[in-house]
Amino acid sequence: MLKLAIYGKGGIGKSTTTSNLAAAFAVLGKKVIQIGCDPKADSTINLLGGNPVKPVMNYLREYDEEPERIDQIAKEGFGGVLCIETGGPTPGLGCAGRGIITTFSLLEDLELFETYQPDVVLYDVLGDVVCGGFAAPIREGYASGILIVTSGEKMALYAANNINTAVNNFEDRGYASVKGIILNRRDVENEEEKVREFAEKNGLEIVADIPRSQDIIRFEDRGMTVIEGDVNLPVSRKYLELAKRLLEE
Repeated sequence: MLKLAIYGKGGIGKSTTTSNLAAAFAVLGKKVIQIGCDPKADSTINLLGGNPVKPVMNYLREYDEEPERIDQIAKEGFGGVLCIETGGPTPGLGCAGRGIITTFSLLEDLELFETYQPDVVLYDVLGDVVCGGFAAPIREGYASGILIVTSGEKMALYAANNINTAVNNFEDRGYASVKGIILNRRDVENEEEKVREFAEKNGLEIVADIPRSQDIIRFEDRGMTVIEGDVNLPVSRKYLELAKRLLEE
């Protein structure tokens, strides 16, 4: 089972990257689970035709009891990708990271992986916060590898550096390690040079270079990934190439 946690600064295109990667794995015939680990709970919406799944934390607040079945907190989306969102607390109340910890514990109780038996599990994790619950995917053995999404923008690289530093602090505990950088272009000046310099400085590899594309926006407006919209587009092939590379590794 390939288990990857995908981190990056909020707004960097991390959820777009994750959902397109999930769709690419599905197109390649793999059984995929995507778990959104962000209080906004919008990681999987473009796999679901724009119709969101009820986040786990919302379910617990609404029913005041734990679900008895996976289908109460999950939906199948494009290509059969099983979509789950942790959600978060009522705005202004409680700890957002707690939603991740609660959800992971619940999924263990429901024996999700034993029952569903996925080939690939993707965790889409907010990267502006790398402590507490947001570090759970890398420190509890859920993910075996980490991908960091960044552009050449200063704050995106700042967040990427924080994430990489946090991961390195766990390296002597057998936790997940960074497998590489995904350059999600914003067309800033000297973008490739800046990201490559960051990667080389930290001993990391750029595993994918995703161009800025209006096709992504066009299909997201219709509640779709670009993979679902047109698998033959150049940007779609970038996601497929990344999925194949990760499977081979």
